[in-house]
Amino acid sequence: MEISDVRKKLQSTIERAKRRAADRRARNDAAAGAFETFLEVRAVPLFRQVANALRAEGYHFTVFTPSGSVRLMSDRHGEDYVELLFDGAGEPPQVVGHSSRSRGRNVTESEQPLGEPAAITEEQLLSFLLKELEPLVER
Repeated sequence: MEISDVRKKLQSTIERAKRRAADRRARNDAAAGAFETFLEVRAVPLFRQVANALRAEGYHFTVFTPSGSVRLMSDRHGEDYVELLFDGAGEPPQVVGHSSRSRGRNVTESEQPLGEPAAITEEQLLSFLLKELEPLVER
């Protein structure tokens, strides 16, 4: 094979990789912006509503909103929480639900992809949150 053919194919591969990376960065930036809006408009208000309802039922949970996520955490056990995070590494970029619960010294964690930020409805979010809270309120 001629070196010129090898170089042309290599250059083509490099250009294709650069275009894909630029496209991926643009998609991630757009999805990250959509996730911030999702947090402000849907997730944080819903997490606060659930925390207030839990308090009314005698379960003490607090909502934390560190940059780029929202977490509903038990006031009694710091290892018991449900949170939403943005996963820009996935294809496509998506919202990931992460939960943690403790039993004695054992801590069980799980993650579940919820979908793209703009596609998640309040009903889907509430359904996820209630399902993940069930083991935390059964005690």
